[in-house]
Amino acid sequence: GPSERPQVTRSLIRLMSGEETFGELSVTPSPGSQEEGLNDVQEMIKTEKPYPERRLRGVLEELSCGCHRFLSLADKDQSHSSRTRLDRERLKSCMRELESMGHQARTLRAQVKRHTVRDKLRLCQNFLQKLRFLADEPQHSIPDVFIWMMSNNKRIAYARVPSKDLLFSIVDEEMGKDCAKVKTLFLKLPGKRGFGSAGWAVQAKLEFYLWLGLSKQRKDFLCGLPCGFEEVKAAQGLGLHSFPPVSLVYTKKQAFQLRAHMYQARSLFAADSSGLSDPFARVFFINQSQCTEVLNETLCPTWDQMLVFDNLELYGEAHELRDDPPIIVIEIYDQDTMGKADFMGRTFAKPLVKMADEAYCPPRFPPQLEYYQIYRGNATAGDLLAAFELLQIGPTGKADLPPIDGPVDVDRGPIMPVPVGIRPVLSKYRVEVLFWGLRDLKRVNLAQVDRPRVDIECAGKGVQSSLIHNYKKNPNFNTLVKWFEVDLPENELLHPPLNIRVVDCRAFGRYTLVGSHAVSSLRRFIYRPPDRSAPSWNTTVRLLRHCHMLRNGGPSSHPTGEVVVNMEPEVPVKKLETMVKLDATSDAVVKVDVEEKEKKKKKKKGTTEEPEEEEPDESMLDWWSKYFTSIDTMKEQLRQQEASGIDLEEKEEVENSEGLKGPTKGKDKARAAKEEKKKKTQNPSPSQGPEALEKKKPKIDELKVYPKELESEFDNFEDWLHTFNLLRGKTGDDEDGSTEEERIVGRFKGSLCVYKVPLPEDVSREAGYDPTYGMFQGIPSNDPINVLVRVYVVRATDLHPADINGKADPYIAIRLGKTDIRDKENYISKQLNPVFGKSFDIEASFPMESMLTVAVYDWDLVGTDDLIGETKIDLENRFYSKHRATCGIAQTYSIHGYNIWRDPMKPSQILTRLCKDGKVDGPHFGPPGRVKVANRVFTGPSEIEDENGQRKPTDEHVALSALRHWEDIPRVGCRLVPEHVETRPLLNPDKPGIEQGRLELWVDMFPMDMPAPGTPLDISPRKPKKYELRVIVWNTDEVVLEDDDFFTGEKSSDIFVRGWLKGQQEDKQDTDVHYHSLTGEGNFNWRYLFPFDYLAAEEKIVISKKESMFSWDETEYKIPARLTLQIWDADHFSADDFLGAIELDLNRFPRGAKTAKQCTMEMATGEVDVPLVSIFKQKRVKGWWPLLARNENDEFELTGKVEAELHLLTAEEAEKNPVGLARNEPDPLEKPNRPDTSFIWFLNPLKSARYVLWHTYRWLLLRLLVLLLLLLLLALFLYSVPGYLAKRILRA
Repeated sequence: GPSERPQVTRSLIRLMSGEETFGELSVTPSPGSQEEGLNDVQEMIKTEKPYPERRLRGVLEELSCGCHRFLSLADKDQSHSSRTRLDRERLKSCMRELESMGHQARTLRAQVKRHTVRDKLRLCQNFLQKLRFLADEPQHSIPDVFIWMMSNNKRIAYARVPSKDLLFSIVDEEMGKDCAKVKTLFLKLPGKRGFGSAGWAVQAKLEFYLWLGLSKQRKDFLCGLPCGFEEVKAAQGLGLHSFPPVSLVYTKKQAFQLRAHMYQARSLFAADSSGLSDPFARVFFINQSQCTEVLNETLCPTWDQMLVFDNLELYGEAHELRDDPPIIVIEIYDQDTMGKADFMGRTFAKPLVKMADEAYCPPRFPPQLEYYQIYRGNATAGDLLAAFELLQIGPTGKADLPPIDGPVDVDRGPIMPVPVGIRPVLSKYRVEVLFWGLRDLKRVNLAQVDRPRVDIECAGKGVQSSLIHNYKKNPNFNTLVKWFEVDLPENELLHPPLNIRVVDCRAFGRYTLVGSHAVSSLRRFIYRPPDRSAPSWNTTVRLLRHCHMLRNGGPSSHPTGEVVVNMEPEVPVKKLETMVKLDATSDAVVKVDVEEKEKKKKKKKGTTEEPEEEEPDESMLDWWSKYFTSIDTMKEQLRQQEASGIDLEEKEEVENSEGLKGPTKGKDKARAAKEEKKKKTQNPSPSQGPEALEKKKPKIDELKVYPKELESEFDNFEDWLHTFNLLRGKTGDDEDGSTEEERIVGRFKGSLCVYKVPLPEDVSREAGYDPTYGMFQGIPSNDPINVLVRVYVVRATDLHPADINGKADPYIAIRLGKTDIRDKENYISKQLNPVFGKSFDIEASFPMESMLTVAVYDWDLVGTDDLIGETKIDLENRFYSKHRATCGIAQTYSIHGYNIWRDPMKPSQILTRLCKDGKVDGPHFGPPGRVKVANRVFTGPSEIEDENGQRKPTDEHVALSALRHWEDIPRVGCRLVPEHVETRPLLNPDKPGIEQGRLELWVDMFPMDMPAPGTPLDISPRKPKKYELRVIVWNTDEVVLEDDDFFTGEKSSDIFVRGWLKGQQEDKQDTDVHYHSLTGEGNFNWRYLFPFDYLAAEEKIVISKKESMFSWDETEYKIPARLTLQIWDADHFSADDFLGAIELDLNRFPRGAKTAKQCTMEMATGEVDVPLVSIFKQKRVKGWWPLLARNENDEFELTGKVEAELHLLTAEEAEKNPVGLARNEPDPLEKPNRPDTSFIWFLNPLKSARYVLWHTYRWLLLRLLVLLLLLLLLALFLYSVPGYLAKRILRA
């Protein structure tokens, strides 16, 4: 029964109190609800209100507190006796979930920053879904309530109300959200007819009051009804006290008038095959409904109509009606000439209520027009712009109501327009449309599009483009600019959308819709004349001049009106800001003193830096040196940006909290200051960062590496030419699930310009103003043009594995128009981060071939190659962009070496062209090292060095300086694309939305009617250089003694040294064995030879080998250059014992000690400061190095020392000066001078007797020998005595 309903659900409902959706047709969520908070945040982001992150933090704080509250409630409730096992398990599960949710909400709250609001909002929506899921009972103990509408005993329509929403409880938060409330219910069709678009239309609307509770609580069943009624009860004889009354008679009723101001709808559902609709709106309120007029063929109808509902009787207390009026239902239909009107969507609204005793005056009245989201099923289907007011009719009748002024619209019949105070103020605007061309149009009804036309419509007015006569030959329009005039609201938020429709003109005057696009906001296309009321610039100029005088230590010698802005690299941001503020009347000098800067640097280098970090040798540098240096710079910049972003956020947080708390105490302030100081000392400020970086790095020219697409950096190159995606016409309801990507049927290229009707004077008075182009002055011709496209593909990273071994064999495929290049033979085996380093030249003609596809395929021996991913680049927008994305502007101008100028046009020619196109005065070169463009003067070096080192005068450096600061030129200035490498995500159509890796590349474009560009840059991957490392192991010392002598028990070791280069373990080399070392000393004079391939730029050894015997080809590995030396104790009948080792990084390893005594363990562990050397710079190093091993406590201990000599030679040097392995010819090493004790005992028995036994037991052996002799004498004596005696006796 409901009394035993688990506390869990009640508490969850309490936590979510008021969590309601438009789908369930209740309107205002209660203030505590998470959903309302999230809706607020979404609304704030949408309307660009400040600080949405604060509101989101509040919502998360509320959520974590709610979770905590639930846990404390549920904890008390666990011991309840009437629990079933399901209840107990469910309670545990809910507690677990909410505990984790509370923690997550708390951590998420700390992570909410201004730039992460959208992502975090998405995570919060997940919380809301989880809460909804948890609040739902897995086992419903009470059946739901059904309401049926019958006619002739047939069930026509029904509504189903979940019983949990009607349950009564004496605790407010635990009560069902619809219990004891007058609710609006919508009845729908039963069975299958209720599904899909047919079931979306409402069959009937009922006002219902429902209450479900225990019998003992029956006295409360009328508690929620509006006041002012009398009960009509059944006859008393039945003996049923407090039985529900038969009916209620309301004595209190209020008379109202509803005014529905239906102004406009936008972005409606396209119900007709033409891609348009004939919409009208039907407004329902209580038991009345009215319709607006039908507007033909539009998706953005402006009805501008007021519907008046008279003599509405509402029941209940006046204050209740004021606070909670009934809801209004607005349905949008499409009028069809044949058959029923089609349902297009529905929305709900609550009217603004004015009681008879209130004045009709601001701030509440007249009401403001608001946007209401229209829903079609669960999907959104546009917005309705309307206002609703519910006015009480007082005792004096309608005379007190505000008059319905404004004439009845005669042309349209008895239609009342929206009154003046509510309707937006309109102004006459002119909309100019640039028709450029159509791209990638798909087939319509299986036929290809051949003669397309574009129709533009906005607020009932519009214009048509010229017809494209042969789409295949030339998809561009002949007439570029057309315009139309339209009345639009002054308030930009109320502007209707602009519709772009493309139709195909077919035989017999038929027009077929190809696709359409709705420009929802015209804001970005509105022309705003430059602000003349800005403060005068003279003050800024004076201030800047003053700064410069201070910096130069004296008054400026420049002519008046010129400002010197010294473009030094220390704090670039601040200086650039000052540049931008200069206006068109003052002159400015931008000085780039490269030579002085370099001199200073050289001076600094002489004093502070080590000789290693000298200027790199020009001949050693290549494009890759530049690339890797640039990547380091990019990483450093990203790190600094992150740091500064976090600092800013923290600062803002502190300021906000201070603002809330009021003035802080002195102590707090002091503490804050200390912390700030600490921070500053820990991480130097960003402005110091680059400087420090500059000092460390050798001076190499850089390019710009973008970690994303170039388009995102330059606003999609839509500075004047925009791309609009055309979507398929009538969206069938079966296609509601399809993504926008699938609905795209082509692209329209063009632009819009919206301005108030008298053409702004600053445009029309301009020199060379052409009225046919209106606001689109100076746009290039859109005739077909032939272009050489040069694609440089640098490398790919993090590719998705395509083979069973978790690797891929990638190669590049390029497609542009009819050209299809597949670089299949140059695939890279078993790599997910391949370096391609290739360039491809393709001739194309715009506009027919303008979409470049660069794909990465996986090579397969058998079967077709698999697509890993591809990226598409719209070359046309880049080619025509004012950002000049055809060929990047390099950092410096040079005519030879690794940084050679790529563009066929020199900087001075580019500058002249830009000035001519933008109608800018200049460039005026001279005196040397100085150029004037408009009112800016740029200075810089005036000489250039050719290949032979001779210096020639040139203007190219200053011209390049002007190009690099082109955005500071007044009126026409914009950022020019620098020399760059962009990183593009690879996508696969079969796995939409999932990145398959990233590709680094750049594209150059050169018009064929211009001078031909030079040969492509060589960016082929660096070939590893062949080297030979010769390691001579001379001696060892203090090696730990492992063995006990068989005879003597003495400690000794049979030492040998093993060495190899990392990655070549199978080619390890061993010395011979120094046997029987009693002191830990070993002598070897043994030479190892290690040939290897080395990439100097990446400091890696390159090894190519087959992964297994079944591999088709070799795989290339890049491994750090490390030499390992190990010391072992040789055993004859068991495995050799490992004693110790050292690994030397050949690029930076500690310099060896001169003697064994000076060699300590700390050299290897890095505890002492030992100078580091690189074998690639020193070429030859000799010394003692410690060998370490871990003991039982896992700590390092010294187990020996080795004296070795490392000698590095290139393969050519090694060939000229060959040496033998070990101690062999040529150039053999001497045999080591080992002690006599060093031998194998069982191979040299005499030696072992001499050196082991005699050496140790000498006196013992002598004594034994004397004793033996004595015994022998005694034995002989005893042997010979009897015979001798017998002789003596017989003689006798």
